[in-house]
Amino acid sequence: MRHNKKLFILGAATTLSLATVSCKDTFLEVPVTGQLAQAQLSSKAGIEGSLIGAYSILNGRGDRLASFSNWVWGGIRGGDANKGTDPGDFSSINPIQRFETISTGEVAGTWQRKYEGIARCNTTLNLLKNAPADMSADEKKRITAETRFLRALYYFDLKRLYGNTPYIDETVDYGTGIEKVKNDQELWPKIEADAKFAYENLPETQSAAGRINKWGAAAQLAKVYLYQKKYADAKALFDLIIANGKTSNGKKYGLVPKYADLFKASNDNNEESVFAIQAAANTGNVNNANPEFDLNYPYNTGPNGPGNCCGFNQPSFEYVNSFRTDANGLPLLDGSYNSAANAVKNDMGVLSKDAFTPDAGNLDPRLDHTVGRRGIPYLDWMDHPGADWIRNQPNGGPYSPKKFTYYKSDRGSLQDNSSWTPGYTALNVPIIRYADVLLMAAECEIEVGSLTKAREYVNMVRNRAANPAGFVTRTGGTPAAKYVINEYPASVFASKASATAALRFERRLELGDEGHRFFDLVRWGIAAQTLNAYLQYEGAASRLPTTLGGATFTAGQDELLPIPQAQIDIQGKDVLKQNPGY
Repeated sequence: MRHNKKLFILGAATTLSLATVSCKDTFLEVPVTGQLAQAQLSSKAGIEGSLIGAYSILNGRGDRLASFSNWVWGGIRGGDANKGTDPGDFSSINPIQRFETISTGEVAGTWQRKYEGIARCNTTLNLLKNAPADMSADEKKRITAETRFLRALYYFDLKRLYGNTPYIDETVDYGTGIEKVKNDQELWPKIEADAKFAYENLPETQSAAGRINKWGAAAQLAKVYLYQKKYADAKALFDLIIANGKTSNGKKYGLVPKYADLFKASNDNNEESVFAIQAAANTGNVNNANPEFDLNYPYNTGPNGPGNCCGFNQPSFEYVNSFRTDANGLPLLDGSYNSAANAVKNDMGVLSKDAFTPDAGNLDPRLDHTVGRRGIPYLDWMDHPGADWIRNQPNGGPYSPKKFTYYKSDRGSLQDNSSWTPGYTALNVPIIRYADVLLMAAECEIEVGSLTKAREYVNMVRNRAANPAGFVTRTGGTPAAKYVINEYPASVFASKASATAALRFERRLELGDEGHRFFDLVRWGIAAQTLNAYLQYEGAASRLPTTLGGATFTAGQDELLPIPQAQIDIQGKDVLKQNPGY
């Protein structure tokens, strides 16, 4: 049974069948209830079902940290938020946000879920080898390309999280060497090959909006190039995507006119959706409805607010401060947004009835689409009441997450009431959206020397944010805060250094709390300096919460998670090499 345990932990076997037979007592061989026979899986419907199963792991299937939303691995570790809530609730996130990560259950669970996705991809590819006669060549090509895209995506996340991990494809299974595959081979060429195959073989449109198409695969391939600093290759693809790209349901890529409309379930699969985790409510299984976010709502809201639990993923002070703008509507790129004069005023009172003076300074309007702040309308529910919606303000701070929250008008239709909390929704979670494409393209333009083009792309994103029709407003249409935002002038993009600083800051403002920040900092090579400054500011004794006091990021170690110790213990140190520092 030792090898079988290996396969279960690695989670990447394409098939696994266990049977015990004694003499000729065949009457004891009772098929497992619910088990699919090979003939069923090898049918056209079975192969399509196997592919859907590979898609389904994208949201972690109930493992909150294993979703491609990466709200902990990319968001909390990147300084967008802290764990929030009570110190002892889901306490295993505490060492993660302090960069004291050991081989916790969350580290192992995320590894296993990614490999479960890979296993399902490999199963689908093997089933295709015996595809039935009623499956056309085009259908087989499409399914192969979709499957290889998903496999590339799962390995892409593994690479970002753990570095090089064992590469298992459809040719390796139990009894054929799966337990001996080492993590000493570079993953990037394998990821590239799968993503490139998908790009070259997928159709431009699909029968379902949630399926990956040619242009979504192109965006992921370009992102893979970008992570490797292959800027010219990435730029060439981004040029094609921007000129010709369309969604799987046939919409020309573009920016949704109003920023708020990006995060409405009623507006899913819009022109900005390059590839997203599809979500659906009231299907009979809440794992289809954003299970990774069920804890990330304001606390104790009652019927006048969403979720009613549990106060996780509370935006950080440093993140909120970053939305301060100057008199010209530009970000404070010199870092002065954290100064006492520029820091955004916040509710540090214990009770909402305490006196509070709202912030009156210039702010980027995206702040109030992303963060719940006292006195500001919280979607269509009510004004955020402050501490009454915060579970433990001394531990988590005064802010609530907002982007992936359902609207009051969504109750009962685009939100699911079938489980312990109403915090399950039909809101899709973007893995890549068009604003991300434009900002990645701008990064490539900077690297190849096209600063004017980079400024054009960045300003496209800023101009959408500046649309007053999309501002958070009070009854009567008055803006809820002093929103001042403008385009970057040519002077900011006059040098590579200043253009790079602007581009990097824009990614934080536009894509915050979407799981990108930590991975961006690591690939830019500035994680240690940026995160240690954040931890020092956020953990100051004069500021609540104090959960990050004394925390530090160690360069050369904390860029990656440890390889789960159970993997090493079972497969052996001669097979799996631990990451530095663990």
